Amino acid sequence: MTLSVVPIPNRKLSRAGLDSLPTLIARAGDRASWRFVEFFAANIRNKNTRSAYVQAVGQFFAWCDRQGIQELSQLNPVFMAGYIEEHQGSPPTVKQHLAAIRMLFDWLVIGQIVPMNPASSVRGPKHVVKVGKTPVLKADQARQLLDSIDTTTITGLRDRAILGVMCYTFARVSAAVGMKVEDYYQNGKRWWLRLHEKGGKRHDVPAHHNAEAYLDVYIAAAGIGDHKHSPLFRAIDRHRRITERSISRTDVLRMIKRRAQDAGLPSSTCCHTFRATGITAYLENGGTIENAQIIAAHESPRTTKLYDRTSDDITLDEVERIAI
Repeated sequence: MTLSVVPIPNRKLSRAGLDSLPTLIARAGDRASWRFVEFFAANIRNKNTRSAYVQAVGQFFAWCDRQGIQELSQLNPVFMAGYIEEHQGSPPTVKQHLAAIRMLFDWLVIGQIVPMNPASSVRGPKHVVKVGKTPVLKADQARQLLDSIDTTTITGLRDRAILGVMCYTFARVSAAVGMKVEDYYQNGKRWWLRLHEKGGKRHDVPAHHNAEAYLDVYIAAAGIGDHKHSPLFRAIDRHRRITERSISRTDVLRMIKRRAQDAGLPSSTCCHTFRATGITAYLENGGTIENAQIIAAHESPRTTKLYDRTSDDITLDEVERIAI
């Protein structure tokens, strides 16, 4: 983003994920500048969404600068549609950018910075997804990966426990790495896992017996059973000792790539693979979309269906039916 001439405290900018203000916003005055910062700092709670929206809005205002726009009042639906037409991103990216711009201008309208939202009537590109693109492992491949991990070290025990939690609860990697020791707890005769998913949702799932076994061994080896408020999955230092710090999502991705390569599995395997793999394995074993939706904490069964790869295997016999 272009540097702003409006003095905004650095801590506010930092919290919002910004390093400066767009010139178009800065030129609109202090009220507009503060409202802009508040949109990211106070209105968007998820840091990943905030980061994506900062980039989207930044690209839009940079484009406005190149078009010679001097005032917010010059923006109108025709101009906004022109930006969408010229955008070089994929349809999902363009739709996300348009959503970010719409939300920002709705916020500016509510704050009486602009009288109307110039993006409200603009339509994005049509994009319908019925099957997700997340790489999925077969059940035997997932088992191969889990069994290939050397569990004679604390690193191996931790890694197997992380992958087990993601497979057997359909958890996002952010929910897994954000767990505390107390989020693995006993309820009656069973152990449960408490996940903190997107949007601040607390989601409790019974622990699969395999996940329970992996966690019990890891927690005992790490000696963290009594540290209820500390991170469950911890980083390992250069001396291969467990630390007090939570492992990061980036480190989990690196671990998955390394473990997949060692097990001879596809290089496309990633953090989200285990969410899709778990859902697919569950459905192949007679589970229902409705219950998979509940386990995955999805708002809609359509989202869960994107992870269902049970119909992906078209046999050669079926293809040979095309008698041309």
